[in-house]
Amino acid sequence: MAVSGTKKINPDDFILAVLSPEDRLDAAFKIAEEAFKNTKLTMKDIDNAVRSVRRKAYEKKR
Repeated sequence: MAVSGTKKINPDDFILAVLSPEDRLDAAFKIAEEAFKNTKLTMKDIDNAVRSVRRKAYEKKR
């Protein structure tokens, strides 16, 4: 008999939780790079966006 109040946990949902904020940001950018790989955006466009987001993210820490 299964308890109806239990919820199955998918470990994939928590992999990023063990990473530092910087590592999570790096992982997110790698995922975004793959997601936008087949678009008309150039790598320079993506790199510029990454730099902009990182600059904003790291400025808040200082």
